[in-house]
Amino acid sequence: MESAEIRRRWLSFFEERGHAVVPSASLIADDPTLLLVNAGMVPFKPYFLGEAKPPAPRATSVQKCVRTPDIEEVGKTTRHGTFFQMCGNFSFGDYFKEGAIKLAWELLTTPVADGGYGLEPEKLWITVYQDDDEAEQIWRDVIGVPAERIQRLGKKDNFWSMGVPGPCGPCSEINYDRGPEFGVEGGPAVNDERYVEIWNLVFMQYERGAGDGKEDFPILGDLPSKNIDTGLGLERLAMILQGVRNMYETDTLRVVMDKATELTGVRYGASQETDVSMRVVADHMRTSVMLIGDGVTPGNEGRGYVLRRIMRRAIRNMRLMGATGPVVQELLDTVIDTMGQQYPELITDRQRIETVALAEEARFLKTLNAGTNVLEGAITETKAGGGTVLAGDKAFLLHDTWGFPIDLTLEIAAEQGLSVDEPGFRRLMQEQKDKAKADAKAKKTGHADVAAYREIADSAGGTEFTGYATNQGEATIVGLLVNGVSSPAASEGDEVEVVLDRTPFYAEGGGQLADQGRIKLDSGAVIEVRDVQQPVPGVSVHKGSVQVGEVTVGASAYAAIDVRRRRAIARAHSATHLTHQALRDALGPTAAQAGSENSPGRFRFDFGSPNAVPGTVLTDVEQKINDVLSRELDVTAEIMSIDEAKKQGAIAEFGEKYGERVRVVTIGDFSKELCGGTHVGNTAQLGLVKLLGESSIGSGVRRVEALVGVDAYNFLAKEHTVVAQLQELVKGRPEELPEKIASMLGKLKDAEKEIEKFRAEKVLQAAAGLAENAQDIRGVALVVGQVQDGTGADDLRKLVLDVRGRIQGDRPAVVALFTVAGGRPLTVVATNEAARERGLKAGDLVRTAAKTLGGGGGGKPDVAQGGGQNPGAVPEAIAAVERLVVETV
Repeated sequence: MESAEIRRRWLSFFEERGHAVVPSASLIADDPTLLLVNAGMVPFKPYFLGEAKPPAPRATSVQKCVRTPDIEEVGKTTRHGTFFQMCGNFSFGDYFKEGAIKLAWELLTTPVADGGYGLEPEKLWITVYQDDDEAEQIWRDVIGVPAERIQRLGKKDNFWSMGVPGPCGPCSEINYDRGPEFGVEGGPAVNDERYVEIWNLVFMQYERGAGDGKEDFPILGDLPSKNIDTGLGLERLAMILQGVRNMYETDTLRVVMDKATELTGVRYGASQETDVSMRVVADHMRTSVMLIGDGVTPGNEGRGYVLRRIMRRAIRNMRLMGATGPVVQELLDTVIDTMGQQYPELITDRQRIETVALAEEARFLKTLNAGTNVLEGAITETKAGGGTVLAGDKAFLLHDTWGFPIDLTLEIAAEQGLSVDEPGFRRLMQEQKDKAKADAKAKKTGHADVAAYREIADSAGGTEFTGYATNQGEATIVGLLVNGVSSPAASEGDEVEVVLDRTPFYAEGGGQLADQGRIKLDSGAVIEVRDVQQPVPGVSVHKGSVQVGEVTVGASAYAAIDVRRRRAIARAHSATHLTHQALRDALGPTAAQAGSENSPGRFRFDFGSPNAVPGTVLTDVEQKINDVLSRELDVTAEIMSIDEAKKQGAIAEFGEKYGERVRVVTIGDFSKELCGGTHVGNTAQLGLVKLLGESSIGSGVRRVEALVGVDAYNFLAKEHTVVAQLQELVKGRPEELPEKIASMLGKLKDAEKEIEKFRAEKVLQAAAGLAENAQDIRGVALVVGQVQDGTGADDLRKLVLDVRGRIQGDRPAVVALFTVAGGRPLTVVATNEAARERGLKAGDLVRTAAKTLGGGGGGKPDVAQGGGQNPGAVPEAIAAVERLVVETV
């Protein structure tokens, strides 16, 4: 029976018995805790947790799943795989144990001719949880399974939970006896290779508490609604129904291995070494197709990295078997033709899947050819020196320069009898990440591999920037990426990355944000551009979306920037240069630029300084900047050699790389810097610069933030309004405001002190009365009760200690007072030495009280403090303290 037929029969069987058929969810998990869907019940998790109402009381599905913890083991055994299909039937408060068991037995044992799977009943063995008498009784008395084929197992094997507090319950597994050729008899408790599990029935009937591992957690009680969650591994059942030894010999994987044989001439079964490669290729290519089909694209993080890793393992194993050229096209077609019988969307989406997969293969083959030679040289060198460990810096060089994955380095090194200094590699990687400004890099490259941009640069050359002279102009589309993948065309609604042969759009760089605007094609198509980056030098990538029509590579276009935005950014950039120079004049050359961002109407400038900049200095800097604006200095740009720029005293940003020819921006006689950004023509165009303040962003680095032009004017206008309101309130001139407000705040502070003093005195006045009315508990003076709400923790503590001090002589004393402040209950308990000698400790008493209040507390034996969440529980907490005192003495 083919896998597609197994799937069809499953869904048909349960649909006929009242189950809603739920299509497989995407492998991209709608769950922040999961990278990929790894179990059949994952899409149903919200229903089991009570977070959502199930679509029907009964449901069934065949869910695509991917598990990747043991990628390195795939191929080495016949049991490990990454992609699998989990057939499930689910009951949400409908049928329970007997219903689930009857359905499972019926489907498995009904003859093939009657719609079942036709398994021989005598070959089925059952395991149940060690304490689940009910399940065993159903299997034995209702189904008729002989007692000797029912085995009880512990919590580790036959009890299910999600690993966190929530639903849980016992399991019952159905196992198939494959016969003596697979091992000794004795049932699944003895040999799980011979007695292979095919179906797991989970009876969700309990709620579990917190705990570690599969066994160490408490059962809190019964669930209000009992549920069923079952899972049958389609590949395992296919293995049995198709009469093969393992899942790799089933129909959906064997055809991929046959195609690999056709491409390499290597026959499956010829040797252990090539069999491993065959299994890797079959499993990984199928998983790759399913991941790409669900929208995953190769990348360096998360799901993208999982896909990249398994694709590259598959391609490399094909080369180990003798393949010399591209192989993905034919392997991919085989997978789609086979799996498309179960998932027709693979066939309709074939072109996109091929585009993504073939692009990744092309990138990797370039990496593999260059990187393998370098790695082989490093291995030879290591062995020649008598070493057994490949140096971490060698592995890092392979990864950083050649794009060679560390997983591949580890694998190839192990094949040659070497290990790799992986900690050293990881350390170098971390150092690189710390230097690389990862966020900026991610923004530049988006979802695409840098190689895709390099290919465009190699075929079409770089992008000519025309934005210094014009805000718009004609261009030709020379490169197009859709969702990170090179494409010949894009349609309305697509997210695209467009490369033009020439552009007026400024790509983000040098602290200046990118231009925005529109690209219009002769065909009428329109692209709204939101961002422009240069992921590789010289190639400007316009990121945006197709608003109207179809966009094609080679089409003529007209690019126009948002002029208003550009001018606002240009004002900010010129103001940054002025701020840099003014700070250097005030603080010296150590105030060197350490970063900046120029956005419309505002900027931030980072600079070196060991200390905070005094407010008076910042005021002088702002004054100097605005004086320059009033001088109406021209702003000019000139291309010259780097040596000439240095001779002229141009300032270069520390750590920035410059070529032999540089662009120097000069602002009159005030400022001269190396800069590729856009600027105003004259300082008068800035209008006004307002420094908002400065702050520390790291050791020895400060940041100034400022507004420019209209934004600065609007800020000052709001400040003027606030000042006018304050004048009206305090009845004073602007220059008098600081003194008058300081005087008012001083008086307010003094008044608050007087109020606090009066309130404390009032609280302490109650001390004498409380001490006089102490209860006598077998010779112990007990003062317990609630004082006025709103009493603060400090005042409550003072009162408790005062009361304790008023109890005369050597009489044992316990004082426990409560209050409610800010809606939360508080308690302070104090004991004297005589009370502690009788076993009454403040910490024990406060913990008892705080637990009743729904919180916690602690302290020393003589005085302790606690609190909680429930102010209504104060009377109960008072009673709890009284009981503990009585019990102790």
